Amino acid sequence: MPESSEDVLLPAHLHARPAGQVVVTAAKFASTVEIVYGDRTASARGVLALLALGATAGQTVTVRATGPDAESAASAVATALREGEGRAPS
Repeated sequence: MPESSEDVLLPAHLHARPAGQVVVTAAKFASTVEIVYGDRTASARGVLALLALGATAGQTVTVRATGPDAESAASAVATALREGEGRAPS
């Protein structure tokens, strides 16, 4: 099974809006996509799991995809993370 991974420096905290964008993006692919932050891993298809990572602006996460379209999936999810909107809510 093909696998691809990409590191992403977060421009903003991984809060509800960017997490939602990641979920929508990941759902477009057949591959399994995970986000790794420190010793935690979350499915890119679950908003609550992504929020539970606690990833903050300026930190690096790894996008890992496994499946038939792994390279495209990892790249698209990484782009969604890089283009995350706004700051964490106060």
